[in-house]
Amino acid sequence: MKQYLKRYAQNFDYPLFFTVLLLSLFGLVMIYSSSIMVAIVREEQAPDYFYQKQVTNLTVAFLGFLAAAFFPYKHYANKNIMLLLTIVLVVLFTWVKVAGHGAEDVGSQSWIKVPGLGNFQPSEYSKLFIILYFAAAFYRKGQKYTLEKLQPTEIFYPIFLWILVVAGVAFETDLGAVIILCGIAMSVVAASGIPFKTFWKFFGVLGAFGTAILGMLWLFKGNLLSGNRKGRIQSYINPFDYEDGFGHQVVNSYYAIGGGGLEGRGLGQSIQKLGYLPEPQTDFIMAIIMEELGIWGVLIVLGGLGFIVYKGFSIALRTKDPLARMIAAGIASWIAWQSFINLGGVTGIIPLTGVTLPFISYGGTSIILLSLAMGILVNVSMFEKVARKNSQS
Repeated sequence: MKQYLKRYAQNFDYPLFFTVLLLSLFGLVMIYSSSIMVAIVREEQAPDYFYQKQVTNLTVAFLGFLAAAFFPYKHYANKNIMLLLTIVLVVLFTWVKVAGHGAEDVGSQSWIKVPGLGNFQPSEYSKLFIILYFAAAFYRKGQKYTLEKLQPTEIFYPIFLWILVVAGVAFETDLGAVIILCGIAMSVVAASGIPFKTFWKFFGVLGAFGTAILGMLWLFKGNLLSGNRKGRIQSYINPFDYEDGFGHQVVNSYYAIGGGGLEGRGLGQSIQKLGYLPEPQTDFIMAIIMEELGIWGVLIVLGGLGFIVYKGFSIALRTKDPLARMIAAGIASWIAWQSFINLGGVTGIIPLTGVTLPFISYGGTSIILLSLAMGILVNVSMFEKVARKNSQS
């Protein structure tokens, strides 16, 4: 154990760790700045209400990071751990279906109340689960068969489980998470080493089942473009025509971005957070950052997130271990997809989906699961460095 800790300290990925830490602390400052009005007026709490809650979230997240960082990633391919992760997923999805909430507020029944911990969002767990389960499943198949000859029918269980997860998230209905889950699955499978032709066969099967899922949603949930989804698409096309309705958030996001200009109004000086932009501490926190800090805030966020994505894919390209490669690629694609969907919604590039900005937005489930993922990525990075040193000696 002592030798393991010594080797770990020597090969710890400090640049990745400090990037995550600085982004999280920067997010904490911006959560305090953006949430003051919401805390006082809506929650009838002290101005630092959300700030204090996020401090607690970050404390739990840091402990989760340490646990994941010191746990050897190769154990995720163990059958018993795979089974345990699956059981947790089933319990969470059953819980959110039976006693979930959120539909009455945001149109998505995505949260469960965990005694002593507050709200928990199972769709966040499903992102990390798909990365670990897919990576372990393909790794085990690669140990048993030749990946070059692997067919979609030979990995029925991962495909079937992925379909169930996507269907469960879609029925919540968290369409932003569905897009991220699809992107994660594509990245993990692409990193598995299967041939290009087999890759597209694999996703042909997933596409067919995905079409079936949409059909079931249409059948059991009614018109897929009803309510919030239809309104968000209409407001995406021309938000100013729906400024008093579904376009309200996007329009006020534009006002925040335009009002900040290149230099920003100054930290704490946002106007749009004063009741104009709903939930400025979550999905639209980047609009407040742009308004208050201008181009410098944008560079901090994009630079940090871009570095994490770069590190993840860089580790995936360097390592010779297929399990490490799939895990690193999956985590990097998670950060990349979620960042793009959030920033795309804030700036009007794509329709809103209610996805948070990694490490920056307020939210316990998000920061805890992302920190676990970063801990796993740091562990993969350490073992990759050790393997590279051993091969050179």
